[in-house]
Amino acid sequence: MKNTAATLMQQKQSGEKIIMLTAYDYTTAHIFDECGVNSILIGDSLGMTMLGYENTLSVTMEDMIHHTRAVARGAQNAFIVADMPFMSYQTSVYDAVVNAGRLVKEGGAHAVKLEGGAAVCEQIKAIVDSSIPVVAHLGLTPQSVNAFGGFKVQGKDYERAKQILDDAMLIQQAGACAVVLECVPAELAEMITEQLTIPTIGIGAGAGCDGQVLVYQDMLGLTSGHVPKFAKRFADVGALMREGVTAYINETREGSFPAPEHTYKLGDGVLEKLKNYESMPF
Repeated sequence: MKNTAATLMQQKQSGEKIIMLTAYDYTTAHIFDECGVNSILIGDSLGMTMLGYENTLSVTMEDMIHHTRAVARGAQNAFIVADMPFMSYQTSVYDAVVNAGRLVKEGGAHAVKLEGGAAVCEQIKAIVDSSIPVVAHLGLTPQSVNAFGGFKVQGKDYERAKQILDDAMLIQQAGACAVVLECVPAELAEMITEQLTIPTIGIGAGAGCDGQVLVYQDMLGLTSGHVPKFAKRFADVGALMREGVTAYINETREGSFPAPEHTYKLGDGVLEKLKNYESMPF
């Protein structure tokens, strides 16, 4: 079944958990779509996972359109959500609408995601008024990493928790169709989920959200170095890849690959004719 903003809302109302994963290319999106995920997020996390940046701030609109287009070709049923990169919507309402339109028109996204609460409600409303669904993002918003002083849990104290709760209400009023809650205490995320009519998608926000999202490299063991506390490893694909690459290297060096079953043969009698053939001088 084709997943849409409306079907995600139906899942919240029925209590069926929403499954979202990141993807950044055709092959991965195709696999996740076959598995039945409800939504695929082309996160600006691609800056770190695919491009090797320190954070998400260097990601451009061209980066996002390129990867979104690849994912959209690979997924037939998932609801495709594309992140709006840093400074593609903060500068003005006009820029926000134009860039959201590019992600849909050029990238093939079904919805866009932007970070922030009250400060971006005008942008959310204008994008929604342009017939583009918007997923909001509260809590740890990676584009604010410099303002936060690092990747830190948000909403642990009363004032910050109250602000996130207020922001959740405001972004819903502005027209957001869902909200990602990242790295907020589970109790706060559950309270927000109960009070909102739109779905909440948690990442490091506990099981009380309407759905969950993970960066697939974390989930499949492809990430090296620090892995967030919330990122459970469901498979160690990284180890499997290293095993396969090592076997390829070893067999190639020792000459056992390619074996006869991996090669092609000339037709009957062709080799003898070639041996007797005197090629033209060049």
